[in-house]
This record gives sequence, C-alpha cells and structure tokens, in this order.
Amino acid sequence: MRTESPFFVHKLIVLNMQVINKEFNFSDGRTLTVETGKLAKQADGSVVLKMGDTMLLATVVSAQKAVEGTDFMPLTIDYREKFASTGRMPGGFHKRESRPSNEEILVMRLVDRALRPLFPSDYHADTQVMISLISADKEICPDALACFAASAALAVSDIPFQGPVSEVRVGRINGTFQINPNHSLLAESDLDMIIAGTVDNILMVEGELKEVCEADMLAAIEFAHAEIKRQCQFQIELAAMVEKAKTKRVYQHETHDLELKEQIQAYCYEKCYQIAKSALDKKARGGAFEELENQFIEAQNWTAEEKEQKKILVSWYFGDVEKLAMRRMILDENVRLDGRNTKQIRPIWSEVNYLPACHGSAVFTRGETQSLTSLTLGTKLDAQSIDGAVYAYTENFMLHYNFPPFSTGEIKPLRGVGRREIGHGNLAQRALKYVLPTDFPYTVRLVSDVLESNGSSSMATVCAGTLALMDGGVQIKAPVSGIAMGLIMDENGKYAILSDILGDEDHLGDMDFKVTGTEKGITACQMDMKVEGLSAQVLKEALEQARQGRLHILGEILKTLAKPNEDFKSNVPRMVFLEIPSDMIGPVIGPGGKIIQEIQAKTGTTIVLEEDKERKLGLVYISGVNKDGVTQAEATVRRIAFPAKAEVGEVYAAKVVSIVSFGAFVELLPGLEALLHISEVANKRLESLEGVLTVGQTIDVKVTGLDQKTKKLKVSHKVLLPKQEKEEQN
Repeated sequence: MRTESPFFVHKLIVLNMQVINKEFNFSDGRTLTVETGKLAKQADGSVVLKMGDTMLLATVVSAQKAVEGTDFMPLTIDYREKFASTGRMPGGFHKRESRPSNEEILVMRLVDRALRPLFPSDYHADTQVMISLISADKEICPDALACFAASAALAVSDIPFQGPVSEVRVGRINGTFQINPNHSLLAESDLDMIIAGTVDNILMVEGELKEVCEADMLAAIEFAHAEIKRQCQFQIELAAMVEKAKTKRVYQHETHDLELKEQIQAYCYEKCYQIAKSALDKKARGGAFEELENQFIEAQNWTAEEKEQKKILVSWYFGDVEKLAMRRMILDENVRLDGRNTKQIRPIWSEVNYLPACHGSAVFTRGETQSLTSLTLGTKLDAQSIDGAVYAYTENFMLHYNFPPFSTGEIKPLRGVGRREIGHGNLAQRALKYVLPTDFPYTVRLVSDVLESNGSSSMATVCAGTLALMDGGVQIKAPVSGIAMGLIMDENGKYAILSDILGDEDHLGDMDFKVTGTEKGITACQMDMKVEGLSAQVLKEALEQARQGRLHILGEILKTLAKPNEDFKSNVPRMVFLEIPSDMIGPVIGPGGKIIQEIQAKTGTTIVLEEDKERKLGLVYISGVNKDGVTQAEATVRRIAFPAKAEVGEVYAAKVVSIVSFGAFVELLPGLEALLHISEVANKRLESLEGVLTVGQTIDVKVTGLDQKTKKLKVSHKVLLPKQEKEEQN
C-alpha cells in the first residue's frame, strides 16, 4: 500500500486552490489587479489588491449569529501599514508594529463611513474588516485603494451587503482633474478629496481644498463618480466568478411585535410631535421624551417580567416614532427642534484672549455648542515627527480636539483619544492649514476643548481656531468659518436642507455635511450620507445654503476680532529665520558645538540648524523669549556666516582684541580680524607692545595687501603715521 508524504499532501492542497485574478483598467490607462482564493482562505472573504508595487490584503469575517438585544451594526474596520512593506524597521524599544497611528485611524474612518450605510438595517452580527498594507510603492497612495479592497472582500463573501462601493482620490493639477494622482503630484494640486460611492449614489466625501469654489467641488465629485461606477461594476463581475459569493447567508437578527409597534405609534406619535414642536433645549427635550416613554410603559397592564421582556422593543419602536414625528414636523411645517427655520443659524457669541497666559485663545459658542481653543507657538524642536511605514515627515501644525463627557452632561471614564476625536481634529486642521502664513518659522499647536456639545462641535473648533490664531498675532491669509449641514428626505422625494444642525438633527437626519472656508472659497469638507438617492441638484443646493451660512458665521467672528493682532504676545518666543551658505554651517556650530553653544548661553536663545542639500543652504531658526537676545544671536550668526570683507588700500578704525609676543589681533569689521604685526606698529623696532597698545584700544590701520599663500589680510599702522612723527622716531 502506498504511503503519501506530508509534502505530497500539501502539494495537492495547493493545486486544488481556485485562484481568481481580475484586472481593472483606470481611465488613464493604469491598471490594478484583484486576486482571491490564494491568501487568507478561512476568512469569509479575502482579496489581494495590487497596483504597481503596492499590495493590500483585505479580509472580512462576520459572525453567524447576532448578540441578543443588539440593535445596531457592530462593524469594526482595521487598517494597518506593515513597516516591512517599504523595507523599514519599526521604531521604539519593541521594534514591532503596535497601536495604530493617527494616519491609519483616519483611513479606518474613511472605509467605515463608506461601508456602514450599505449593510442591511436588520443585520446585527459582529463584523470585522481588516486591511493590511503588505507592500508599498511610495508614489501610490494606499488610502485611496483601501475601500476598494474592503468592498471587494465583501463582494466575494457570502455576507449580506448592499454594495459594492468604492473610493477614489481626486486631485486637480494644472487645472486638470486626476483620479488617484501619484503622491509627488499632490503638492501641486489645489484640492485633495476622497470620494466614496456606489453605482447610483455618492455616500461620502472628505478633503481639503485651497479656497476652491462650490462649482469646482461639484465637478470633482462628478468626475470621481464616473470612475467609482466602473470600479463597482468590476466588483460585480468579480463576485460572479466566485461560487461562494453567489448565495448570501440567511439571517434573522430581529424579532418584532407588530401589535406593540402599533400601540406605541397610536399612543406616542402626537405627543412626540408636540414635544418636538415645543422648542425646548436639548436637556429638557430629552427629558420630555424619556418621560413620555415611561408613561406609555406605565399605562400598559404589564407585569414586572413583561416590562423587562418588552423593554428593548419599546425602546426601538419609541425611537422610530420620535424620529418620524421630528422629521414630519420639519418637512411639513419648516420648523425645527429649537424653533428655527431650515436656514437660520443659532445665536453666536465669541471672545478672544480668554486665557491671558496662553499665546492666543478664544471661546466660540453657537447655540448649545461651545469650544475653548488655545494657541501655542513653539520652535522647530517642538514639531511632531511622523514615522509611518510609507511616509516619514515632520508636522509643524497640530490641531487637537478633546470631547470630555461633561460636554453632553454624561459620566464616562477617560480612556485616551478615540477615533472620533482624531477624525474631528483632522478635519479642523485641514480647514485651517491652508491659511497659515507661508514659511512660518513657528510650530503651531491649537487645542480645542469642547465644553458644550449639541451638534457641529468640529465646526465650532474651526471658528474658535481662527479667532485664537488671530488673537495670537498669527498673520493668517484669511479667516475661516465652518458649518454643518443636514438633510431630511421622505420616501416621496420631499426634502429639507438644514443649516447648522443640532445633535438630534444629525441623528434623525439623512446627511451630515460639514463645509469650511474663507470668503473666497472652500478649504475643507466632510459629507456622510445615510440614505441613497442624493441628486446633484440637492447637493448643489446644500452647498449654496452652506456658503450663505458660513459667510454669516464669518461675519459674526469678525465682529469679535476683525483682523490678526499686529504682534505676538509678550510671552511668545521671538523667532527669526535666515538662510546661510551650506559651507558656513560648520563655522556657526564650531568645533564640538562650541560656538553655537556659546551664542545660545550668552543670548538666552535656542538655535536650530538644518541643511537644505538641494539648494546648498543652511536653514537657521533662532528663538527666545527676549527679543534683544534674539536680535543679538541673529547678528552673531550673520557675522560668522557672512564674514565682512575689507578692501585693500582702505583705512579702518580697528579694535585691539588681543596682544601676543609678535603683534596684536585687531577687529577691522564685525567678525573680521587681522594680525597687526609688531613691525607694522611703529617706524622703529619694538621689542614688545607693552605700554604701546592695550586690549580694547582703537587704532587706525590700513589694509596694505593680501598674503597669496594664507589668504590673510596684511595691515599696518606705521604707514599712517605723519611725516613729522616718523622723523621724531628716527
């Protein structure tokens, strides 16, 4: 009887793999391939997306059953960049990948916001999508491909999903839109937008823009959607090639009581409508809805056991009735929860210099949303080093967003910065980064502490950030304001666009669209859709209404502070920046750092030197709290880096710096010294200079020539002596 070796068995398994490769061609001729059936086959779905040398492994696994009582989609998106993908070693003591970076978290949010709306509303099984960058071409930005890979993994699985969906990046270089431009080209682009959508609809938009008008932004979205449609069709064709994907799993994650649902509708709808229309504040409105829900429960002839059993369903159905009542009120009466119409902005008040010891500060309050933002100006040494697997760089503008639980009247443990805080901070940072002054020598840190929140806290951060920068004397190009827009749309297509949405309007609405900009144009945007069917016309109206709203908000900001203060505050480190020849970096530093350390100690400053090898320049950053010290340090560096030149035949009033046995060293010009030889002091022979010259004395000398070997100046005092003095000395 034949015995098969382990190697032979393994070979059979490999040969039995059903590997599928499919190629996608971009409109500009570039290609990528998607492969399934080779790697991670125990996942419910897995693909490897390859473009150039960039490869992403995307997997998805979903539980067969939902946890009892779950009424939401427990979706987890995880994106990680392997340092090995670019042949690099991770930093730190452990030398391995650990917690995700901010950049990785931002990619997770991009993918999550595109995928989440497309799962069935009654699907509540734990689902995890994992995307790994396993090989990287630094010219190909992986964030623009992550959603494509994730959706393809779902497409080849048996998991119910109402996709496919895909994301692309849009840039505009020299006036021409490009899909997924190479990384090196993004610096030349006046917009950088990530757009997600299905064959029929746009679901998500996020990006930064350089004061781009609304019409151009819409054109970019339409341009992106054309490519997204092709990528979605590609995924449909790919799924048709995979046997497992042809039959989606059957699930039952919700059990309903239609009689109970009708009872709640009949008892609560009108009462919910009246509460919604009463224009109560957030806390009072929430309390009124909670009291009504309890009233319904107490009105039922239920036992304690029945109340416990029906608690979850009552909460679900009451939430549906509450949402319906608020939506109908807005659509039918053009009245919102706080009594405003659809275009009105909440009352605004703001204040600057609230924190006198900070380098700049502002409070911005809009309705029940409030941000206290502080500004800190630091040196180059304070810049943040980003050491990613693909891109390593230095960030000299940071915006940190904090959302403490008391801002919503809640009690929660503080467990570090969450994905939401990172995402909101990044949006506000992108909104303001373009208006910072060019070649600003400072490292800038803004910190927004949200003290109250009832919607649009990230946009309040943008407004408070603008005021804090201007209060701190930062000469920004233009002030920036931000607004969050909402949308309510019924099954018949009737809709209302809402300006400056509340938290409840975000929850019950169909769109959350944040837009920031100056008077000239848009600087950042973020849009999430919760329903399908947003037309280009509705989006156009929303952008125009947003423009009017943010201009109104901008006007309110400028009432508090019309322009940046003329100067920094007294406690801000004074900083100057200068460029020196690269061959003078050494002389400024000195042997073992002696010279630069002496300058810093004497002037009380901090000096940072960098080399720009391309331009063959040294970049010098000098900072210090004492303005005179900074001026003195700058003058000293300039004297060393740009040594003064003396002309042959000219006479200089030279200062005696030191005396030696063979002469005296004299300073002709700041930073320029020469040896006055003992034989050139007088017309007679001198054995020493004792009693003739003293340190600190000023003496006229004439430059008589240049030593061709040493390149040192020759100077003389005796050639200037009057004829009478010469005769007397003879």
